[in-house]
Amino acid sequence: MASTPEFQHTVGKAASFTGTALHTGDKVTLKLHPAPVDHGIKFKRKDLQDEPTIDTKIENLKTVERATTIGEGSVRVHTVEHILAALSAMGVDNAIVEMDANEPPIGDGSAQPYVDLIKKAGVMAQEERRKFFDVREPMHVEAKTGALLVLLPDDKFRISCTQAGPNNRFAQFLSMEITPTSFESEIGPARTFVYYEDVEPLMEKNLIKGGSLENAIVVRGEAVLSKEPLRFPDEFVRHKILDIIGDLALGDSGLDTREVMKILPHRYPFLMVDRVIGFEGENKITAIKSITINEPFFQGHFPGHPVMPGVMQVEAMAQVASILLFKLTKTSSRVGYFMSADQVKFRKPVFPGDTIFIHAELTRARGNRMAKTKCYCVVNDAVVSEGELMFTFLDK
Repeated sequence: MASTPEFQHTVGKAASFTGTALHTGDKVTLKLHPAPVDHGIKFKRKDLQDEPTIDTKIENLKTVERATTIGEGSVRVHTVEHILAALSAMGVDNAIVEMDANEPPIGDGSAQPYVDLIKKAGVMAQEERRKFFDVREPMHVEAKTGALLVLLPDDKFRISCTQAGPNNRFAQFLSMEITPTSFESEIGPARTFVYYEDVEPLMEKNLIKGGSLENAIVVRGEAVLSKEPLRFPDEFVRHKILDIIGDLALGDSGLDTREVMKILPHRYPFLMVDRVIGFEGENKITAIKSITINEPFFQGHFPGHPVMPGVMQVEAMAQVASILLFKLTKTSSRVGYFMSADQVKFRKPVFPGDTIFIHAELTRARGNRMAKTKCYCVVNDAVVSEGELMFTFLDK
């Protein structure tokens, strides 16, 4: 549908459908509206006073247990992963998702109703280029449950997923490239599945009033209970891929170099941040800096054996921490000054060709006057430097 992938897209016209909310069992109407370039996907709560909206950004993620919930302030929208997966995979960058309840209709438990809705609305190219996130080296995240997500460089969007239930029941694997066409036929129709032992306590508490065999597959022992036969022999892993696509659609809350330069006063050759790749909640930030042989400090710092000076790594950590603090204070009239560096350690050398992932976390704040951050630099999954940095804020 999206025939010009380098440009942003929105829906061609408004379109809606009505169904049942999974957790409340209430009737809910969802309506897609076109939106301008750089708008992103926003959920609008039509049922609340002033009709507040929520941005689909990672910093607005609230919970991921059983379903993905986003929120701003006291406003929440639950179970957004299916509609976000469909919008993302079908190439919609900008849209308003208007609802008169706190979660979208569950439909048949798949993303098929949303694919149909997007096709009904149409997908239209806009006159602004997309921003792409290029993965330059492997990254990974591991959950306490043992779940592992690995991000690898590729010139296509490919997901490889292993799904295994309790005691490795119904273990399945699938690897495929995600395009609008493949999503519509191979992933979108895959339905939600649940294990009976997981949902029994929720049923007893009457917490999934809209749940039924019409919108989920229930696994009880070795039996698969469903209103209709399985749509694919490996429907479970296909639905997991659907959920991954939906959650990845929350990903880009980062800042490119131009946006970084609006916040930091530093310029070449002293700007040590290439890009902010994301915020986690209110207190954490991750940024990257690619180290090339053209860095000015290599001319005089061990020119025969080029390694990045440790103090420049500390400066990079300070700049990333400053961006986090700027975001928290939400004011451009004050500037953060570096006060002290404690517990600084340099663990491994950084060479030309390395990409540094710079992490900073706010650990203490005193109003708008002082803040303390814990920072560390990582290359190839190994910590190369770390420190605790203190800042004070002064008027410009």
